[in-house]
Amino acid sequence: MNTAKLNAPAIVISALIVLAALLAKALFHDSGLFLAYVIPSVLLLLAALTPISLLMAKQWEKAVVLRFGKLNSIRGPGLFVIIPFVDNVTAWIDQRIQTIEFNAEQALTKDTVPANIDAILFWQVHDPERAALEITDYRSAILRVAQTSLREMIGASPLSALMSERKLADQQLKDEIGRKTADWGVSAISVEIRDVAIPSALQDAMSRQAQAEREKEARVILGSAEQEVAKKFLEAANVYAQNPAALQLRAMNIIYETTKERGATILIPSAMVDCMNPGGIMGLASVAHNVPSVT
Repeated sequence: MNTAKLNAPAIVISALIVLAALLAKALFHDSGLFLAYVIPSVLLLLAALTPISLLMAKQWEKAVVLRFGKLNSIRGPGLFVIIPFVDNVTAWIDQRIQTIEFNAEQALTKDTVPANIDAILFWQVHDPERAALEITDYRSAILRVAQTSLREMIGASPLSALMSERKLADQQLKDEIGRKTADWGVSAISVEIRDVAIPSALQDAMSRQAQAEREKEARVILGSAEQEVAKKFLEAANVYAQNPAALQLRAMNIIYETTKERGATILIPSAMVDCMNPGGIMGLASVAHNVPSVT
């Protein structure tokens, strides 16, 4: 049985042959049995066989033709003729790039984390003969192979690799699917993993872990900063220990800067003033910072 598809050229030609048969019968009605009946009958038979003999494949199609059950030829694109009841078009192969969506639900990663992964496979038939004769339903087989390969890859990869190395996972999956489908005349062009979903409870745990890691890094940085500050204070203390006048000048400078910026009134105990030796120190401070001395 042919799987031929009706096409407009064959229908038009068949209709013209029918009109020719009717016209022949009308013209040769009184010309004898042969001209009046045999020729119109032959034309009508030819009109009936035309739709199943004259076939047309689109630009992206290939027709696999069997003759007496054996491969005869690969036809198309365009119009072609087959022998009715002898030739059989067993398959029409679409050679355009096609896509299949597939997923792996609740598959366990290498570190035993359940994950749901959705992906898209871009594929194309490069050998119509193999696609038609080597496998019953290559579309269904491609989907099964894609799902199986995805589960195998998930089981061999930790969750962190699946989430951070998408491009590498896509390439590995494409190579694996292409290796399995090459014998069917099908090429895997590319694979794109769209989403990696994990359970909500695990998402919360991972979020808390990431937050704890950030807090740890912040505390380490803060501790390093405290060490640097302590070193600077130690160096300053050594300088002030060697030169007490410098410490007194620094104290007076702090007082001056505080009153200048904030406009505040500072009360200094008399004992502290005596320790600062204001008679000599204030003079030095006024020279160093251009501050009028206080009497």
